[in-house]
Amino acid sequence: MAIQSQSKGLMELSDYAENVLQNKFQTIPEVSSVNIVGQKRPSMRIWVDPDKLNAYNLAFNDISTVLNKENVEVPSGKVYGNKTELTIRALGRLSTEEDFRSLILKEDENGIVRLGDVAKVELGPEQLEQSWKLNGVSGVGLAIIPQPGANYVDISDEFNKRLEEIKKSQKNDIQFTTLIDNTRNVRRSLKEVEQTLLISFILVIAVIFLFFRNWLIAIRPLIDIPISLIATFFVMYLAGFSINILSLLGIILATGLVVDDGIVVTENIFRKFEGGMPIRRAALEGSKEIFFAVISTSVTLAIVFLPVLFLQGFVGSLFREFAVVVATAVLISAFVSLTITPVLNVYLNKPKARHRKFYLATEPFFKGMETGYRNSLERFLSKRKIAYFIIAACVLIIFYLGRTLQSEIAPIEDKSNLRFQISGPEGASYAFMSKNGGEFANYLIDSIPERSFSFMAIPGFGGQGSNAATGRIGLVPPDERDKTQSEIARELSKKAAKFNNLRIFPVEEQTISVGLGSRGSLPVQFVIQNLDFNKLRTTIPKFPRQHEMTKPFRMWMLT
Repeated sequence: MAIQSQSKGLMELSDYAENVLQNKFQTIPEVSSVNIVGQKRPSMRIWVDPDKLNAYNLAFNDISTVLNKENVEVPSGKVYGNKTELTIRALGRLSTEEDFRSLILKEDENGIVRLGDVAKVELGPEQLEQSWKLNGVSGVGLAIIPQPGANYVDISDEFNKRLEEIKKSQKNDIQFTTLIDNTRNVRRSLKEVEQTLLISFILVIAVIFLFFRNWLIAIRPLIDIPISLIATFFVMYLAGFSINILSLLGIILATGLVVDDGIVVTENIFRKFEGGMPIRRAALEGSKEIFFAVISTSVTLAIVFLPVLFLQGFVGSLFREFAVVVATAVLISAFVSLTITPVLNVYLNKPKARHRKFYLATEPFFKGMETGYRNSLERFLSKRKIAYFIIAACVLIIFYLGRTLQSEIAPIEDKSNLRFQISGPEGASYAFMSKNGGEFANYLIDSIPERSFSFMAIPGFGGQGSNAATGRIGLVPPDERDKTQSEIARELSKKAAKFNNLRIFPVEEQTISVGLGSRGSLPVQFVIQNLDFNKLRTTIPKFPRQHEMTKPFRMWMLT
């Protein structure tokens, strides 16, 4: 979040951020810390004139000795009464510029020498060589750091609630701008998953209707699926899992698997019912006939996900919930298909119901499809040796694709956000970086029509040197621009080359990352180590030159 004002200076904004906002947001449940970016803590700066110091026969340590001696505040005692007790404070702490200027350094027969006689005293920021600008205007940033495993959505909701309270209570011109909210992507993804789940329900019902051509049977999944999914959510609750993108993805996948067993059971019951068997007996005989088939297929599907439970590290923790959700839903669906589904078929099928016109009109098509399948199967079985060649071809294709296809944990998601790693020449000063970094920041403001905001921090985050900077550009939502985030990143990579004094890397944050360190790092990193420093000094400069012509490594940075 950015904090800016047209009438207040950066030191006032920093004081407000530290004493009001930081205390307010620090108490949000599951928040680890609240960091202030670009903070300008007030401090008394003393610019000593060496010539005047020599003229009065003083040294620098004389000033530090007097400051340590005089600028103190200690309890001076207590005053006791019959029922009260008061503490006496000796106000010795210097607080204003005039207090420091009036500080006596030396007193003799020639007169009194004060600090103001030998130095320039002014109230200024503790750190002069740092800046943080939003859209080219200086300000202060506030970053909320959640605890490991915290619920980001709950933190965001509470943050926005408290921010609205602050906006209503403060009467000045301080402006608050929320720049980065990671829960926006989470909320959007959850909404998309919910929509996909709804669409999957509709498609399942539509497919069942097209094949059975009976609305009473088609709406049966509206009972089967919720029972299985609710039971799956209950198992997730017992296991301590949360509702997240991967667990909901497992629910979507399980929606098709859940209804699969029910369709098999229903089809077998429906076939016997159409053959003239009473509906109750058809339900009993049909379920009993494919009991072991349903059990074996469901157990097989569940066991497929069993190895995922034993994966270690980041991948294991990422997909463990997904595996448990799918396996649980499949096993529960088998139970539902063999118990509830036959009962529903008894009550949802009318004993003397006649086929409707749609059924009669489409029956020749399904009869023809069934006949065609039977004929093709008989022809294939007559030349069954071809199956060995088909299997061999499939194995070769799988092996080839497995070796040639690129691999990654997750594809880059369009988060409408790009980060810039910026570095200058070794030993570059703050003034150099501020001037050249400001030019690049102005270019982003003027030349990127898809931009919604941009900020620049000099030096960069994470304790980088004075020759480093960090920038970020926010983009308008994907539906409001013609270019994707990756296309804009590639264009900026080419256009950034014209800023010859800086090395600029546009970085798209990984969709799935482990902690802030991984999210803030470059996509590929190498560590070169050797016990001999001289070998490192000769080898490291050669390494970038050897790989800079390789397509994936045309851009590089040494740290």
